[in-house]
Amino acid sequence: MRTLLNILWFIFGSGFLLGLAYGIAGIICFVLIVTIPFGVASFRLARYSFWPFGYDIAERPSAGLASTLANIVWFIVAGWWLALMHITAGVALCITIIGIPFGIANFKLVPAALWPLGREIVARA
Repeated sequence: MRTLLNILWFIFGSGFLLGLAYGIAGIICFVLIVTIPFGVASFRLARYSFWPFGYDIAERPSAGLASTLANIVWFIVAGWWLALMHITAGVALCITIIGIPFGIANFKLVPAALWPLGREIVARA
């Protein structure tokens, strides 16, 4: 079921566009060199955006003060509008009955979009 939902999400649920946007943002962050940690977070979000079903976000226990400070910068620069985008898309998808699983997937992306550093994507057991 996860595979089917992931394929439908990729094609119809904006998974391709979200993943592509996060991937392009990651490339830009790597080009700017100083923002490489944000590029790594963008690639992590791209992977999660491509295939959200069957995966969860977990706190990385080794994350420290640097991750928190970088997350504050991320929140100010990009996090709040990314979260708003996912919330808006989630609400729009939940209006239709068939779009509810995709709306829930968008809601799952909100915490990752707000605070991506110090987190990891893990397979659901």
